[in-house]
Amino acid sequence: MDLRRGLLALAVAALPLLPGEASATIPSSLQLTAETRQELQDIQAYLNTIRTVESDFLQTSSNGEHASGRLYMSRPGKLRVEYTPPPAILVVADGTFLIYYDKALDQVSYVPLSASPAGILLDKRINLDDPALTITDVVDDGDTVRISVVRTESAGDGSLTLFVTKSPWQLSEWEVTDAQGITTRVTLANPVFGGSLNAKLFEFRNPRMPGEGDYPSGR
Repeated sequence: MDLRRGLLALAVAALPLLPGEASATIPSSLQLTAETRQELQDIQAYLNTIRTVESDFLQTSSNGEHASGRLYMSRPGKLRVEYTPPPAILVVADGTFLIYYDKALDQVSYVPLSASPAGILLDKRINLDDPALTITDVVDDGDTVRISVVRTESAGDGSLTLFVTKSPWQLSEWEVTDAQGITTRVTLANPVFGGSLNAKLFEFRNPRMPGEGDYPSGR
C-alpha cells in the first residue's frame, strides 16, 4: 500500500451504519456477557453525544508508514483532515462529498459521502444495534474498550476497531484493517470535544476552477 492510500484510510476509517431496529449480528463464537452488552449501549450513547471534535492526530500503518496532522469533525457529515507536510494531502467531507486533494499532483477526487465508508463517525446517529453490522470482537482491558466491527454482507472489505477509554468514556483512537490486511491506526492527541468550529473548514474550493479562493484554516 502506497503512502497516499494509507493516508486516505484516516478519512474512510469507518463503516456505514443505517438506523435499524434489530440487534447487530454477533457470531456464535463471540460470547458477550450482560455487562459487556450494557457497555456497548453506554458507549453508543456516549458516541452520540459527540457533535464536534478538533484534534491533532498520529497515524501509523502496519507496513511501517506514519503521518500526523490535525483533524476537525462536525456531525453530521463534516470532516477536514490536514496532514503535516509531507505529504501534501487534504481531505474534506462537506456533507455531500468526501473530497481528496493531492496538492503535489494537483488532483482532486470526489466520492459521494453516502457511498463512502465514512459513515460511523459522520452519521447523524451512530447505531451499534444495526443488523447490517457484525461485531467481531469486544475487548475490555479495564481502561479501554475495543470494539471491532465489519459490514455483515461484505466482511472481506475490512474491519474497523474503535478504542474508547473508560471513566469517563472518550474516543481515543480507531484502527482500520483493509482487504489486503494492512492495518492503519489513528490516535487522537489532546482532542477537544464539543467546541465551536468555523463552518468554512468544511468548504472545499477547487483550485482548478477559476474564481475560487484559498482554503480555510483554523477556527
